[in-house]
Amino acid sequence: MALTGRAGLVAALCVVVVVLAPGPGYALAACCLLLAAAVVVDLLLAGSVRPLRFTRSGDTTVRLGQSAAVTLVVENPGPRRVRGVLRDAWQPSAGLAVRSVPIDVPPGEKRRIDLQLTPTRRGDRSSVAVTVRALGPLGLAARQGDHSVPWTLRVLPPFLSRKHLPSRLARLRELEGSHLALVRGQGTEFDSLREYVVGDDVRSIDWRATARRNDVVVRTWRPERDRRVLIVLDTGRTSAGRLGAGWPRLDWSMDAALLLSALAAKAGDQVDFLAYDRAVRAWVAGASRTELLSALVNVMAPIEASLVESDAPGMVASILARARRRALVVVLTDLNSAALDEGLMPVLPQLSAKHLVLVAGVSDPRVAEMAAGRGTAELVYDAAAASRAIAERKRITARLRGHGVEVVDALPEDFAPALADAYLALKAAGRL
Repeated sequence: MALTGRAGLVAALCVVVVVLAPGPGYALAACCLLLAAAVVVDLLLAGSVRPLRFTRSGDTTVRLGQSAAVTLVVENPGPRRVRGVLRDAWQPSAGLAVRSVPIDVPPGEKRRIDLQLTPTRRGDRSSVAVTVRALGPLGLAARQGDHSVPWTLRVLPPFLSRKHLPSRLARLRELEGSHLALVRGQGTEFDSLREYVVGDDVRSIDWRATARRNDVVVRTWRPERDRRVLIVLDTGRTSAGRLGAGWPRLDWSMDAALLLSALAAKAGDQVDFLAYDRAVRAWVAGASRTELLSALVNVMAPIEASLVESDAPGMVASILARARRRALVVVLTDLNSAALDEGLMPVLPQLSAKHLVLVAGVSDPRVAEMAAGRGTAELVYDAAAASRAIAERKRITARLRGHGVEVVDALPEDFAPALADAYLALKAAGRL
């Protein structure tokens, strides 16, 4: 209201000039001069934006889907009040709730501005610049300037599959025999002796203990600990495809890798992580069980799919160079027959000869939907193409299993728990 009143005063003066002027030409010239003088005076009296000082504080990390709070403090060391509008520019995917806010900073004082960001993409989201427009007392003119106030917010993977961890940990405890009401699982480390019950493997009978007790006694086993699990994330072009709820295949694979890592760490295994397409994009090794998840989400956050064909021989060479001892190697990739035939399949024997290999891929739910379509001629052609894709996927899965490779092929929402179940099955069978 104050600015409107002062601008109205200038308008009233113009009306007086028009009334008192001897002619229309003189009136117009006088009004223009008066307005120009008012603009110049207003500009001179506007607070300077150049000496303003800015500092930031707040969150530096946030999980995708959650909100972060960042505080911007504006300090005015100049002699005039700075009153106007401040705009904090971030990348669009940073999800800044309010981009422009009014400010009024008297000389020698500070003002605090609280910002809320809800990012829509994983990765590093940075502020670009802070722009301040300081209005003059009349509101007719303004000074404007940009300030660099850097801040980076790292958006971590959301780890939505965490909800499946308690049930898998319960199954792991069953395998380890920590739940006394349940039968111990198979393994290769001797645990204890107990009486034979129907359904026990006869190969586990301890004949010497049986002879001593005059009763059939079997050995029980527990899964080994301190095994090594190497999770390999394929970041090539096939990982860029969006599936299910709109996530890229890369993000579904990351989510499954986090669940598997958390489960394996609880099982006492050492988990390492490698991201690769044509070069090593990330490498985590030797992280303690308490620091593993934190290390993984931090290295995963900035990884993006590379729109190039993955170098399978280079990937296998990197795995063999890093995994000297026998390990479970989990390769998270796309079970695309053309890509695997030309890429991983020729070099797979080198890997499976030394390590236990598990290849896991997320299937596209849209393909199954297309395969069921029959309404029109166009849908029939789509269904034929989808059925062929499904058949090719089954063929490549059978070939992988023929090489002694374990395979997990599941829909996006089921992928992470299916991979965890496969790991537990290997533990139960004593293969890890």
